[in-house]
Amino acid sequence: MAEAFGAAELEAVVPRLRRYARALTGTREAADDLTQDALERAWQKRGLWQPGTDLRAWMFTIMHNVFVNGMRKARPAVSLDDPAVEDNRPAAGTSVETGIVLGELARSLSLLPDEQREVLLLVGLEQFSYADAAEVLGVPIGTVMSRLSRARERLRILLEAGSAGSERPATLRRVK
Repeated sequence: MAEAFGAAELEAVVPRLRRYARALTGTREAADDLTQDALERAWQKRGLWQPGTDLRAWMFTIMHNVFVNGMRKARPAVSLDDPAVEDNRPAAGTSVETGIVLGELARSLSLLPDEQREVLLLVGLEQFSYADAAEVLGVPIGTVMSRLSRARERLRILLEAGSAGSERPATLRRVK
């Protein structure tokens, strides 16, 4: 049986997979492990990929499934705002203000529930369409839209609370 895709096609997707994995896991080491596990699974299952379909979406689906399966086993106890995690420091040449904003964004993203963070990263960072994100996550488009709306609102609240110097996020008032 002929291979559905080769190593070159798979390698072209790796940078985006790594970026998504880093945003999901919070550390470079965990992201590298997740990316490696997803690539290994994809290579083993490459005969299941259907030529003519989007390889990138298929790979993100595999990564999502590997991530979810890993979360069921054990969640890493690493904080994105831990100063001991050096790869959370801003790149050289980044202004102090930008570094603070990026740190606050990373902290706020880590506080989102996994399903909201996944949708926000796929649509906002990876620029997947709602339909593609729904396919990757295995949920209806309406669920993607709902999770994305809740994620954006929660992220806005967390970022506003952080910029106000508050340690606790603002609570929403219930209106009937």
